[in-house]
Amino acid sequence: MNQPNCSLARTVGVLLHPTSLPGDSFCGTLGKASERWLNYLSNSGIGVWQFLPLAPPDVTGSPYNSPSSFALNPWLIDVEELVLGCYLPHTSFKELRREKQHHENSLVDFNLLQKHSRKLGYLLRKAWPDVDNKNHRSFLNWRSKQYWLEDHSLFMSIREFYEDLPWWEWPEKVATYDKNHLESWKERHNEKLLEHQLLQWHVDRQWQSIKKLAKKLGVSLFGDIPFYVSHDSSDVWSNRDLFTISSNGELRIQAGVPPDYFSSTGQLWGSPTYEWESHKLDKYKWWRRRFSRQMHLVDFLRLDHFRGLSSFWAVPSNEVTAENGYWIESPGEEILEFFRHDCDGRLPLVAEDLGVITPQVEKLRDKFALSGMKILQFAFDGNLDNPYLPENINGYRWIVYNGTHDNPTTVGWWNELDAKSREVISRYLGKTVDSPSWQLLELGLCSEACLVVTQIQDLLCLGNDARFNEPGTTEKNWSWRIPSFDSRLEMALKEYGERAAYWGRYSKFTSELLDNLFSR
Repeated sequence: MNQPNCSLARTVGVLLHPTSLPGDSFCGTLGKASERWLNYLSNSGIGVWQFLPLAPPDVTGSPYNSPSSFALNPWLIDVEELVLGCYLPHTSFKELRREKQHHENSLVDFNLLQKHSRKLGYLLRKAWPDVDNKNHRSFLNWRSKQYWLEDHSLFMSIREFYEDLPWWEWPEKVATYDKNHLESWKERHNEKLLEHQLLQWHVDRQWQSIKKLAKKLGVSLFGDIPFYVSHDSSDVWSNRDLFTISSNGELRIQAGVPPDYFSSTGQLWGSPTYEWESHKLDKYKWWRRRFSRQMHLVDFLRLDHFRGLSSFWAVPSNEVTAENGYWIESPGEEILEFFRHDCDGRLPLVAEDLGVITPQVEKLRDKFALSGMKILQFAFDGNLDNPYLPENINGYRWIVYNGTHDNPTTVGWWNELDAKSREVISRYLGKTVDSPSWQLLELGLCSEACLVVTQIQDLLCLGNDARFNEPGTTEKNWSWRIPSFDSRLEMALKEYGERAAYWGRYSKFTSELLDNLFSR
């Protein structure tokens, strides 16, 4: 393989969700684990940390089906920092640690984390009167600027009160967002509201510290924003006119994708679609606020299911498969114009343009000069015009992956291939495949693409026991964690950085790369 003819800045990144970081907590946190991870990346010459949405997950652990598009996941709060900062007494720390002593499983346990998070909110609220005035003022100042926080804390407290029932099964006056009734609710449950607000303040405060450290170390943060939002969310509950919801809270139209190679009946996602005319009336205020909130957290964003900004597959709610849906056009061009305006002429977005993509979707992507995604695991179907083959990845504005969080690990993918497919890949590489993760990765590194990102599981050459998510299933997803910060992890990252440098990819070029991609 020859060096690519590319004079523009190029770099590499690692895909790892913060919950997967190692440590002695129930999941990865925004304390020493995140700090150590950022230092590992920086010391290895890796310029980008990519992760999934930072929103609170649903009961299955999925961050793509969150109860809020604006809140952060309180599971990520580092309790030790709360004690050091005098937000919690040491006795509370010991109480929370006792819970962890009975949990030795290395995987993330969502039920335990939910209980832990609620307990932490309670302890933070109990300790709040003893927190100094300076921190009280900081909290009040922060709270006054979070337009989404009141609805979020109301939604979470009501849902907890009604034992996690979905909002359309609540009593009518709370289910219909009756403002007079909700004022009464706030007066009667102000302590519970404070608990959720304190949790959000602390996770936001700790994330901003991580963001500051990342900037200091020269590591860019690459986030993720879902196209759809959960039916059972504060977003839909408090803004029903923006979604395809009937008066009783049930879906009129739901999101999904039509039948394709992967599913003969398509997929139903259970999320409402958008009432675009309602969004248009207030100049897409909800969408713009959502985008602005995410850009406060990261350097650039992947827009999941980008094709939904061109048109989306709408399925009547009474259908049991996605076969009888229909396409509805989306005002994606208007929305992206507003995003670009709000970002002073820059548009720090990457299009998740995977699957069956039409010329209209490509036109929208290219009109706004957005980078697209290329997945090397999809490349070897025998077709010379396969768009994921390395020789067909032409140009700079591409993010290349072995596979994403929705794919098998590369070792798992290789192990599942039949003998004929393996032979095709071996002939393509011109050598025996003895390290599929690294050999596939090398194809991305030698391309002209601006950024190559790999899952940490591939750098560690792990099999499908370490797979993060398998679409269409709900068991064992989102729960994998790095076992520990050890020499194996450190050496894998170091080798990645060295191979990246060989192909002219340096972390010191990351800021230049972002300027190239998202210039005005």
